[in-house]
Amino acid sequence: MKIFISADIEGITGVTSWASTCYGGKDYDAACRQMSLEVAAACRGAIAAGCQVVVKDGHEDAMNIDPDVLPRGVELIRGWMSDPFSMMGGLDDTYDGILYIGYHSGAWTDTSPLKHTGEDYLYNWVKVNGEYASEFTLNSILADQFGVPSLLLSGDRGICTDAAAQYPGLVTVETKHGVGNATWNRHPQEVIEEIEAETARILSQPLPKAKAAAEKYTMELCFKDFQRAKSAAWYPGAERIDKYTVSITESNALDLAVARMFMCGA
Repeated sequence: MKIFISADIEGITGVTSWASTCYGGKDYDAACRQMSLEVAAACRGAIAAGCQVVVKDGHEDAMNIDPDVLPRGVELIRGWMSDPFSMMGGLDDTYDGILYIGYHSGAWTDTSPLKHTGEDYLYNWVKVNGEYASEFTLNSILADQFGVPSLLLSGDRGICTDAAAQYPGLVTVETKHGVGNATWNRHPQEVIEEIEAETARILSQPLPKAKAAAEKYTMELCFKDFQRAKSAAWYPGAERIDKYTVSITESNALDLAVARMFMCGA
């Protein structure tokens, strides 16, 4: 079997402030190390189940994971691939499943001080087919388009709850929960051990099928700046709903990802 891992940093245990998520910030090195260890745990679990593993570093400049921490045989995609797949860069229909490590609450929530969807400076919120969307939402529908099932997600309690409700059968590993501007964190080693054990358990069983792709996807982007909404509305087929919100409808998740890439680069 071939497994894809998409990794972020804001849902990693111990990571609490924006400073910890970017170069030169307080505790950034510690955050990257724990991110590397949690990803490595998922890799070990997958390898124990006989899987080939590819990891996509999906945070900031996508060069946060220490390759030396990963088990031998794991392939790591660093940097951005200049395509609309973003955190899913490298995914295709040859994979048997996908794991999401270090994911976080969506922009509309109050369950993490690091809550956001996509680029934090861009959106107040994102919706897909009328429902608020997290990065898991955007990425899992892309995986569904390729027929790749979403199997496991680790991250804060908010995203674990939302993702499990959205994707029945998804296994979650809670790393922490948000309390105002604070995070209440599980012990790092406990998180590492649970990720490894749950990954091995899931991949040692018959895998579920991916969710069926929707007939169409309508995405609403509520921008923080009205100027960006005005620019995004120039994308072919886009409609400006109000001063801050733009809507676009596409027939599949890949075209939706293409639209967001260009609408948000405006």
